[in-house]
Amino acid sequence: MTSAVVDGPAVAARTVLPNAPAPGLGGAPPVREILRRVTDGERLSGEDALTLYRQATLLELGDAAHAARRRKSDPAVVTFQIDRNINYTNVCIYRCTFCAFYRPAGHDEGYVLPLEEIGAKVEETMALGGTGVLLQGGVHAELPFSFYEDVLAFLRDRYPRIHRHAFSAPEIYFLAKKEKAPIPDVLRRLKAAGLMSVPGGGAEILDDGVRKRIWAQAKAPVAKWGEVHREAHRLGMPTTATMMFGVGETHEERLNHLEVIRRLQDESLAEGAESFTAFIPWTFQEENTAMDGTVETAGGYDYLRTLALSRLYLDNVPHVQGSWLTQGRKIGQTALLFGADDLGSIMIEENVVAAAGSHNRMARADMVALIEDAGFEARQRGSVYERCHAPCCETLHR
Repeated sequence: MTSAVVDGPAVAARTVLPNAPAPGLGGAPPVREILRRVTDGERLSGEDALTLYRQATLLELGDAAHAARRRKSDPAVVTFQIDRNINYTNVCIYRCTFCAFYRPAGHDEGYVLPLEEIGAKVEETMALGGTGVLLQGGVHAELPFSFYEDVLAFLRDRYPRIHRHAFSAPEIYFLAKKEKAPIPDVLRRLKAAGLMSVPGGGAEILDDGVRKRIWAQAKAPVAKWGEVHREAHRLGMPTTATMMFGVGETHEERLNHLEVIRRLQDESLAEGAESFTAFIPWTFQEENTAMDGTVETAGGYDYLRTLALSRLYLDNVPHVQGSWLTQGRKIGQTALLFGADDLGSIMIEENVVAAAGSHNRMARADMVALIEDAGFEARQRGSVYERCHAPCCETLHR
């Protein structure tokens, strides 16, 4: 993959994915044999996954992924959440080419939310039936460690019925570097202050070659992203895994990402520790970013193929989330027949993807109708599905 150097970040030259899928009418012998073995419980290899990417039809992948989903979770139920993305700051020292949200230090549009404003957002969330907040921001070099502890303690003490799903791997990795402390020690301090679980943000594509090209490697190399999640699991905190795709990566590089997640999950489960609750793939939104117009972004067809293959490959991750936020309601609904058993949050507030041009929104009644119209029972869940029995989520298990 070549890249063009411009004033500022290096961005990929316009390209399409190599080996783009051009499947036939279905039933090709290699595909049929691979899907038979997967249905029989055999783990999908990287080579076989690549064959499916290249040769399986959309409906073949979807049918196999939906069958796998039905084996993993209640086939009649699709879950969703009511929470809020609180982006506590947009100031960031990194310059990821795919990001339209960040502002450099000193920028007129830079901000850090005061505790009072965070509290007001939480109260609005609770009034709408919300049970959690996802707290993430830019990597702000001037915020002391005490800021993060103070925010968590404030939420814990003032709003004990709100689940605190906070601070992605890049934020935690930066704190470790700034404090000159091991990542486990940073996580222990955050947990003591009130951290309950860790979101999967900052994953993008877990391949260091891709991360270097899109200027994401410095904020969290693959090994460090994995270390944050591994150590969170060891400390008893569940986490989620994500993938933002459609930044010019190859199918092999997408599979590298899935392999990182599957292997890390194997390790955590073997240790009897906590683990990933869900995998959440979504597509890169290019508007207002440095990569706008430089790559062939992923559309609905590519999204559904990748979603289905993710469900088949990640045989040790219990839940897969459909992305109505980036793909719109109809593709989100279709995702429920391509491996997804969850449609994520109604998104009371979301700023990062919105800055890149995606402005989909949904009320609770709309989410329920979307799920029921697809033939499923809609059920509200907590931030980490069934794993949290703190006051924030206990009523959801009754």
